[in-house]
Amino acid sequence: MRNDCTRAIDRIRPKHQAWLLSALLVAFPCSWAAGEEMSIAPGSMARVGAVDDRFQSYNIEMIEVTGGRFWKPYPPKRSGPHSDLYEYRRPIDLHNPQLRKLAAALAPAYLRVSGTWANATYFADSDSLSAPPAGFDRVLSQRQWRGVVNFSQAVGAELVTSFAVGPGTRDTAGVWSPEQARRLLTYSYSVGGRVAAAEFMNEPNVAMTAGRPAGDDAVAYSRDFEIFRAFLKETFPEILILGPGTVGEAASAWYLLAASGPGAVDAISYHYYGMLSERCGGSRAPEQALSEERLSGTDRTLAFYRSLRDRFASGKPIWLTETAEAACGGNRWDATSLDTFRYLDQLGRLAAALVQVVMHNTLAASDYGLLDERSLAPRPSFWGALLWRRLMGNIVLDPGAPIQPGLHVYAHCQRGIPGGVSLLVINFDRARHSLTLPVPSERYTLDAASLQSKTVRLNGLPLRLGSRKQIPRIAGERTAAGALTLAPATITFLTVREAANKSCQ
Repeated sequence: MRNDCTRAIDRIRPKHQAWLLSALLVAFPCSWAAGEEMSIAPGSMARVGAVDDRFQSYNIEMIEVTGGRFWKPYPPKRSGPHSDLYEYRRPIDLHNPQLRKLAAALAPAYLRVSGTWANATYFADSDSLSAPPAGFDRVLSQRQWRGVVNFSQAVGAELVTSFAVGPGTRDTAGVWSPEQARRLLTYSYSVGGRVAAAEFMNEPNVAMTAGRPAGDDAVAYSRDFEIFRAFLKETFPEILILGPGTVGEAASAWYLLAASGPGAVDAISYHYYGMLSERCGGSRAPEQALSEERLSGTDRTLAFYRSLRDRFASGKPIWLTETAEAACGGNRWDATSLDTFRYLDQLGRLAAALVQVVMHNTLAASDYGLLDERSLAPRPSFWGALLWRRLMGNIVLDPGAPIQPGLHVYAHCQRGIPGGVSLLVINFDRARHSLTLPVPSERYTLDAASLQSKTVRLNGLPLRLGSRKQIPRIAGERTAAGALTLAPATITFLTVREAANKSCQ
């Protein structure tokens, strides 16, 4: 619904809209129309289906493990265009106790170690090789990969990866050899690791950066993918084959999946970003981040890949193996409260559509990381992820309420509570809304002083690590049955232990 305040914002010069929006959400100088009351009956919600128990997962890029040039974080203050795309990083310290503690809080999960840089990474037979052989760009040492395996075991994450496909992996005729993949997987198992799933390569449709040889086409891809598939099925049959692993809704995704052959993949995988980041020429307007048009983009891309699944791999599950607000390291506001709305809404939408796994990029690198890469301090989206992990089970329910513009409701069985129901209610609106429940609930409301604050509050109190870097106690507020007020620009989880929903027994 548009009113005088909405039209007033539209008349403000675009460069001032972000400031005005944040101010409005704090002060409410306009008289916004109140939303309609919504009634929900948790006990009678029907089961939609189930998602993987590791539904909420994350990426650590291969370039983080080896060290190298990755997306350069934005400076603290805006100072014109962000012209420097990359910055060198030392290898991530996967033994860091704080990193392990925070990652473990999101368990169980999948940890995907891949990314564009993985396509040309050489896995060495030892720790002594410093320069990559011809046809590769960097070296992954045994010590570094052993660190990945140990990290995954310590934090309750199962590994997902992809393999090198560049010129160094091919013979004189350009045919791909699985030797590098064999070496990586054999070593993983020798040190007690387990790889749950694998893509052939990262984003094969991004030809300029994917490490594929010049002139590679659908025929060559089909040949190489069959080599990859036969190798895994014969040698490591327990590893799920994911594909095509493409990004966007490009026609190339069709021919790459078709070229893989009928029944070639165990699950459809794809990547989705709502836009390019500012550093890659995308929008610099945060007020667009919460528009229904932007938020529903994840549905449109899913529909594209579901159509591919239905045509080439009927009945197979769908995994989103890489996603964030914006490609190329994220936008400036991804480290703020603003992106928590997008992140949790995307999880709610995709779970309702029974996408089995959603892997956020990244855990702790660049501006889209759940953690700040230097301090490892949790960003607002991490706290949203933590609440999802603790409250939302893997059985998805129909909330029985229509989606209203600006107010989205998602429902799952409550994690660990037989018969319990958990709701995620996101009020993107500038109006207060009302939700009526027939039974008491526990309420967990996230908000912030402004949408671009780097501090998020839970039930009015700032969320931050304790003096010993421990995760604080996460507790809800007991709320009586009846009408609940949902303030503007808030995210509210509600747990209903007494729902007695038969689908959740």
